[in-house]
Amino acid sequence: MSLLRSWLNVPKESHFSLKCLPFGIISSPSDTSRRVGVAIGTSVLDLKAFALGGGFSKLLEVQDHFNVFEEDTLNGFAALGQDIHRAVRRYLQNILSTETNHAALLKDNAALREKAILPLSSVSMHLPMRIGDYTDFYAGIRHAFTVGTILRGADKALQPNYKHIPVAYHGRASSIVVSGTPIRRPGGQVCPPGTSDPIFSPCKRLDIELEMAALLCRPSELGTPVPVNQASSYVFGYVLMNDWSARDIQAWEYVPLGPFTAKNFGTTVSPWVVLADALEPYRTQALPNETKLQSYLQEERKDSVFDIKLKVELKTASGGAMTLSQTNASNLLWSFPQMIAHHTITGCNLNVGDLLGSGTISGPDAGTQGSLLEANKGGKTPIKLPNGESRVFLEDGDTVRISGWAGDEESGYVGFGDCVGQILPALS
Repeated sequence: MSLLRSWLNVPKESHFSLKCLPFGIISSPSDTSRRVGVAIGTSVLDLKAFALGGGFSKLLEVQDHFNVFEEDTLNGFAALGQDIHRAVRRYLQNILSTETNHAALLKDNAALREKAILPLSSVSMHLPMRIGDYTDFYAGIRHAFTVGTILRGADKALQPNYKHIPVAYHGRASSIVVSGTPIRRPGGQVCPPGTSDPIFSPCKRLDIELEMAALLCRPSELGTPVPVNQASSYVFGYVLMNDWSARDIQAWEYVPLGPFTAKNFGTTVSPWVVLADALEPYRTQALPNETKLQSYLQEERKDSVFDIKLKVELKTASGGAMTLSQTNASNLLWSFPQMIAHHTITGCNLNVGDLLGSGTISGPDAGTQGSLLEANKGGKTPIKLPNGESRVFLEDGDTVRISGWAGDEESGYVGFGDCVGQILPALS
């Protein structure tokens, strides 16, 4: 792929190249209102200021929709649909390109540049969408197999339904937070080893789950399933996600209805939404599924997941640091279109702003696991940090940083920024 160049500063290592242009909700010292911005290199283009200054005057498709850039979530922009998303992104690529044919609108317009171009380091980021519903899938088969082996043995690692349906549970939308929000260690009922009676205790097995998540831009009709080969048109864009998990609370509560309080205390998402259009060049094949699928799950295209590199890093309160995992978002058995098709097959309706998590993404080897539960072999093998510290599960003060990107320096990165959270002590 050739490198698109911008007249703004875009370091070669930046995840926000001209090929990316992710959308987010910003505020700044000069304007504390929440509004829509786009990241480009070391800068943010304030789309509210850009629109008010005539920046969109050459894009007919949005002339009646400038108000969406003044809103405090991306829901309004998302609801305009993928054709508008694509048109806006490609128009902005033109505006910000060294070869723009609309230089008078921004590049050579000092007054508008002063208002609309902000240093990335100066803006505060907010939850990108108003999320009404959140469903977390379990599409990472390597995570599912490893955890199943720990709990039930290799012969029964995967449940009989696993390769037939995209398994999921409904999560809690109210506790989804933007990157940088601290996470309080939860307390709950746990059953200590060797006993049958639970106690109330702060979680002692606090874990991470490395995930991708899709945000939706179209509602579906109650009672009408979404066909799998049309489902991709419902996706606005993608974010990184950390589905924090209290493993000891989960172990006691999850039978018979699945996770509840073990996962409802906090879910962190990255602030920048990478549009579906930006990831099209990075499609690749999902992991093979030899099972004969029901017709409603059979996709025409095989490149239904994305080649996105993922990294998880840990920093302790005392300064210890290490990379916990490096893997790839293609390690999924099920695609997001299949998740959407299965979610709606009963007639369940989806809404703009719904969040669908992929489930924990793990690779096949050591150092590619998307959770501590896998890396520590069910809590039996501590992870050694270079400074001599060790971890089995997360301790107070630990900070977890997830990052993800497609592409390379030569062609320009398409990245998500960071998905970060620090663990606060449990309430006494």
